[in-house]
Amino acid sequence: MIEKIARWLTRKPALVLTVAVLLMIPSALGYVATRVNYDILSYIPAELPASRGEKLLEDPFNMAATNMLIVEGMPAGYANDLVRDIKDVEGVSNVLWLSNLVGIQFPVEMIPAQFRDMFFSGNATMMLVQYDHPGASNETMTAIENVRKLCNEKCFLAGFSVVTKDTRDIMEGELPFFIGLAVLLALVSLSLCLESTVLPLVLMMSIGIAVVYNLGTNVLFGEISFITKAIAAVLQLGVTVDYSIFLYHRYVAERPNYADRRDAMAQAVVAAFRSLSGSSMTTIAGFLALCFMRMTLGRDLGIVMAKGVVLGVTTVILVLPSFLLLFDNWIEKHRHPVLIPDFNNVNVRILRHYRFLLAAMALMVLPSVYASSRAEVYYQIDASLPQDIASIVSNNKLKADFDMATSHFIVLRDDLTAAQMSDIEKRMETMPGITSVVSYHKMLGTGLPDFFIPSSVKEMLKQGGYQLMMVNSSYSTATDEIKKQMEDMRTVLQTYDPEAMITGEGALYQGLIDTSGPDIRLTNFLSVAAIFLIIALTFQSVSIPLVLVATIELAIQINQGIAYFTGTENFFLAPVIISSIQLGATVDYAILMTSRFQEELRAGKSRTEAIRIAADTSDASIITSALVLFSATLGVSFIATIDLIGTICIMLARGAVISAVISLFFLPALLYVCEPLFQVTSLHWRTPPEPESADVPVLPAAEEK
Repeated sequence: MIEKIARWLTRKPALVLTVAVLLMIPSALGYVATRVNYDILSYIPAELPASRGEKLLEDPFNMAATNMLIVEGMPAGYANDLVRDIKDVEGVSNVLWLSNLVGIQFPVEMIPAQFRDMFFSGNATMMLVQYDHPGASNETMTAIENVRKLCNEKCFLAGFSVVTKDTRDIMEGELPFFIGLAVLLALVSLSLCLESTVLPLVLMMSIGIAVVYNLGTNVLFGEISFITKAIAAVLQLGVTVDYSIFLYHRYVAERPNYADRRDAMAQAVVAAFRSLSGSSMTTIAGFLALCFMRMTLGRDLGIVMAKGVVLGVTTVILVLPSFLLLFDNWIEKHRHPVLIPDFNNVNVRILRHYRFLLAAMALMVLPSVYASSRAEVYYQIDASLPQDIASIVSNNKLKADFDMATSHFIVLRDDLTAAQMSDIEKRMETMPGITSVVSYHKMLGTGLPDFFIPSSVKEMLKQGGYQLMMVNSSYSTATDEIKKQMEDMRTVLQTYDPEAMITGEGALYQGLIDTSGPDIRLTNFLSVAAIFLIIALTFQSVSIPLVLVATIELAIQINQGIAYFTGTENFFLAPVIISSIQLGATVDYAILMTSRFQEELRAGKSRTEAIRIAADTSDASIITSALVLFSATLGVSFIATIDLIGTICIMLARGAVISAVISLFFLPALLYVCEPLFQVTSLHWRTPPEPESADVPVLPAAEEK
């Protein structure tokens, strides 16, 4: 079947390209229609109490999106007018200020100081702005933008949804530069490594089509995370360019064997299909391991990237042959020498000093594992943003002026007695770091008659058999102090309402922290197990996957451990993503050299000669692959102002280089020493199997040189 498809494709190149380009139209529409989720806290497991409490904040309390607006040094008349104007903004459900919180009939000077101080600090006053829709919704983002337009330079809008809004604005402004710089640097890298000036452009056009298909088909999921959107295109380019290079070099190898270049391309397509369908499995497995994270962001990124690899291979098989046939003359016309240096002498020295290299490799294991396990991470999304943007400045002012770094929202039963509520409130207020407690019972306790409290405030604090308590803390989210504080709060709540739920930014971040540890261990295990199994089936060996996976795992540990030695804190998602992606994307380097080593042994070469030839013929492919992934991701890390995007990209770039260095300089020595072990623990290691089962999956570019 593949032979017939290949023959038809090579006879209709213009038609194939026309169809491929036309399919980009619905893909582009799908890309535009795909919603992007900028709320990283929405990906924590839904069964956690903090998540369930957040759902109750949305319905029935309509409090999931609440911002604090600080007005500094302005007269009361301005604040009153601002409250009225903000209430008229579409998407704003309510604005609460002290005057309308207790009713305009009640004199402000009669309000107890403990309650009044929550809304006044020096010459600044604070009001609460509530929205109709969840904090990360497009409607709330638009409402926040319109609220900001009503404010002057003395107003500061704080809160997590405002941080989300600024994150979105930064991402939308930088994404075109991410992709543009990645493509430019990848073209430069390919121009250095390939033998034609035109060929990199042709390959990029084909990869670009695959990227558009991948981004467009994300509409099937409804939405993707902003992290996925930021790195998907760059990562897809970096990990699938090998497939395009392999097809081209296989075509060049087949061309002398056929009078008609279309027949040569058809044969190259058949060979590429058989090879790439097997070799891409390691990369796909690495991405799919992310799908088993409890934090559903892993599934978001894993599925999109696995789909990208599948579409990348599909495009190489179905679309790239037409590009190469149509541009063949231009490619040949603009040939130039490959600029990759010859590693023959280096490989001779590697084999000569293999004992020293293996000793050095062994010495790197313990320090890299130790450093990797102790590298510091952070969880707060606002810590990864530029500290001079409006939302961060406002949040800092909220903490400095009102001593409010975190707001806890506690959802309790509505039938608790006044005595029970009083005890809860008093015990909360005496906890370290608690600055204020707000509840319906607390408001009545200040001496305000029930009829003075507006119905809108009652509805905000009591709904559907639940009551809401707001507890403000001076402790920052994702810290040990806030964790201990919430544990103490739960101890108090358990006495009166075991089903009470603490939610809000602090509780959601703690859910993120509690989930990430098991997620890291699970994804590491699954990615290693899946890739181990794929390599074991490919080589029909028990020892080969152990050696190859351990080699790349060392590169991963070195990559992650660098942060410890440099004293750098990384966003917590970076190690999770890197461990799966670096293993899946760069273990191919090791498979490539091992495949060629086996091929030369089967051809009757000695162990020394076979590993030298394998290293000589694999080096260029490894360098090309690593250089493209390095260039594409490093460029993004330079211009990304959101640190978590920059961290992921710089670790991907660094990981590509480290994996390549390990594969180029240490793996030949390791394969040479372990070859006798391979022979006794593998089927058909030196002796080819019967012809009907002779096809062993070959890594992309294994036949390039």
